[in-house]
Amino acid sequence: MTELIIIKPDDMHLHLREGDVLKHVVKDTQKQFARAIVMPNLKNPIKTVHLAEIYYQEIKKNIEDLNFEPLMTLFFNDELNSDEIKKVSDSNIVHGIKLYPSGVTTNSKDGVDVIENCFKIFELMQKYDVPLLVHAESNDKNVDIFDREKVFIDRNLSQIHQEFPNLRIVVEHISSKEAAEFVIDSGDKVFATITPQHLLFDRNDLLSHGIKPHHYCLPILKRSEDRVAIVKAATSGSPKFFLGTDSAPHFRHEKESSCGCAGIYSALSAMELYASIFETENALDKLENFSSKYGADFYELPPNNLKIKLTKKDFRIPARIQVGNEEIIPLFADETLSWQLSEI
Repeated sequence: MTELIIIKPDDMHLHLREGDVLKHVVKDTQKQFARAIVMPNLKNPIKTVHLAEIYYQEIKKNIEDLNFEPLMTLFFNDELNSDEIKKVSDSNIVHGIKLYPSGVTTNSKDGVDVIENCFKIFELMQKYDVPLLVHAESNDKNVDIFDREKVFIDRNLSQIHQEFPNLRIVVEHISSKEAAEFVIDSGDKVFATITPQHLLFDRNDLLSHGIKPHHYCLPILKRSEDRVAIVKAATSGSPKFFLGTDSAPHFRHEKESSCGCAGIYSALSAMELYASIFETENALDKLENFSSKYGADFYELPPNNLKIKLTKKDFRIPARIQVGNEEIIPLFADETLSWQLSEI
């Protein structure tokens, strides 16, 4: 196959950030995607529908392609009550609430420490059919970083799903075979997003022959067997798994430092990367559902009207992206991919 035309995809897990970075990320994203679920973990987290509306307007000011639509989320917090969750349910722009265990990733210090304290809010979310988006990692300092996803699923997520079987849940950016198995084995309300990095890399790509700071993300890359399980899930054709890049820009000096930030920037070439992965697995016929249909179905959105074309053609990713006086290093910087995207 040398050409693939599909419905323009949606990115169901994206970090747009703020200020000058937002302008660049939106520009890259709208070429690749028609819609994107926007994460709320800014320096001042988006905790209310009112704040989400303000952030939404800030994003819209920077959109050149009027066909691109940001899909907003709230940062899970103790102040959520019946009135606020009803506002989420009624909102045309807010599509879910994102739960971060405290301290597990960028700007998550205001996250949750005791999951059981959240049950009243989960009950309201189930009542109003508001999706729960979960960064599924334990913040227990005694848990090995490579086991944090598995431990959170065993200790917390399994209980949440058991207690609230009708609560729609997205296990975000799954990174382990245990997470893939949990989603497969759970009821029809449990889904997952899958990133390009967790399909492409394992921890050897991060740590062998020197640390690769631009491969560092959270959840951290895991074992080869985990990557294989995630690839199998993504290319299986199951509607439980859909595209979410978790594209997360950090400036080069923040990545290449003594305490480097977690996050991989893939928004520039996400669909070329996914196409390469699916081609390797002889599953290009399943790419459209994974990237353009299953996520929309979960969020009860109509399919996009636009289409994109992926052509079998060498495409070189730039070595860096200039943002003012700073640089962002994209995934596969200065390397050549075998697919190139264009809009029809």
